[in-house]
Amino acid sequence: MSKVMTLRSLTLLIATTALTACNLAPKNVRPEGAIPLTLPQGGPYPALGAEQADVTRIAYRAFFVDPRLQAVIATALENNRDYRVTAANVLVARAQYRVTRASQVPTTSANGGVTYTNNPFGALGGAGGAGTGGAGGVPAQTGNLEIYQASVGFSAFELDLFGRVRNLSQAGLQEYFATEEAQRAARIALIGEVATAWLTMAADQDQLRLSRETLTSFGRTLELTRAQFRVGVISELEVQQAETTYQQARNDIAALTAQIAQDQNAINLLAGTTVPLEQLPTELGERDPVLANLPTGVSSTVLLRRPDVLQAERRLYAANANIGAARAALFPTISLTATLGTISTALGGLFGSGTQNFSIAPAATLPLFDGGQRRGNVEVARAQQLAAVATYEGTLQTAFREVADALATRGTIGEQLSAQTARAQAAATAQRLSDARYRAGIDSFLNTLDAQRTSYAARQTLVQTRLARATNLVTLYRTLGGGLN
Repeated sequence: MSKVMTLRSLTLLIATTALTACNLAPKNVRPEGAIPLTLPQGGPYPALGAEQADVTRIAYRAFFVDPRLQAVIATALENNRDYRVTAANVLVARAQYRVTRASQVPTTSANGGVTYTNNPFGALGGAGGAGTGGAGGVPAQTGNLEIYQASVGFSAFELDLFGRVRNLSQAGLQEYFATEEAQRAARIALIGEVATAWLTMAADQDQLRLSRETLTSFGRTLELTRAQFRVGVISELEVQQAETTYQQARNDIAALTAQIAQDQNAINLLAGTTVPLEQLPTELGERDPVLANLPTGVSSTVLLRRPDVLQAERRLYAANANIGAARAALFPTISLTATLGTISTALGGLFGSGTQNFSIAPAATLPLFDGGQRRGNVEVARAQQLAAVATYEGTLQTAFREVADALATRGTIGEQLSAQTARAQAAATAQRLSDARYRAGIDSFLNTLDAQRTSYAARQTLVQTRLARATNLVTLYRTLGGGLN
């Protein structure tokens, strides 16, 4: 009965410890005031929707409407090596948390053994003919002893009265969550990088096509000026000027050919494999390969759902838990060792009546002098918590700026594209008129050459503006946390 009462008392002690242990960690509070409550509006910024939009619910397959781009992104999410590293880090953090959490419960083990030993008193008693007994009350006929023993228990289990172990486990949990958020942030970044690389290659394809068309046009002009020079209509100066523009177009074609090859290499690196040619872009054109109408709400609280912000928040909570663990180390460490078993001199009687035994050994440890090490650990944890607060606020401010910059471009890119389109059209018309006037002998060749250059530059800028519009939508989608699905 005494054994049963002791086990009940032990169980009650452990349960009471788990329920009443105090927590010395600071309360988890999300810092506020680092950014304005609303996203920028007015001036260069576009009008925002009244209702808060959750861009994180817009899957990348819904945002990127070109099936070729969808396929390349899917390949990158499966094969990109950097993204695989982040996924492996999540597994490492999960395993580390399980290891830390295991210290909150006793590590129970079972043991069994047998001991063989001689009994010199029994042997002497038998030799002396003492009859029924030997020294120490051991039967004289017994020369050896066999002791069988089996037990189950735990050793040096810390009773977490001050929450040290619990806070270390909580810190491990928050680090695990932070690693998960890092993987989600890496996913968003990878999608954005793949889309930007794909769109850049598409724009370079347009630029290469434009340069080839311009080379053909400049070639006809060069042949015309050479013919006129041979008959003495124009001077060699005009021939050399035409030669200059022609060679510039040749140079552009060579540079763009190399650039497109590099664009393809960049896409292959991001995808983690060689992307089939049928999935690569052939032109950017005028049609957006992304969802043009990306909803955006007014409140800046949408940034709180960004994975990088959540990652910083999780690490702030982990720093709070580390403060609790460091504070708890200032108090005594109470541990408990307990075993319950049975012992017998015969294997058949090992679990018989009256063979049970148990032991309970509580212990308390409090270092009397450590040179201020434990208090120094508390100060370190507090300083790390201050750094975590600053990191969180800085991450949130960076997120706000990224979204604000993307919104500023979105609010003006439409006007830029409209103006650049009109400029390119006007330059093309001026080129045709100037060429006609030159052929009619009304205008000089210098004016025609200048009109050709202006038209070429305007069309190049138009392609760049179209690329800027497409990549701006990708940037806005990424900075608002899109791409998690």
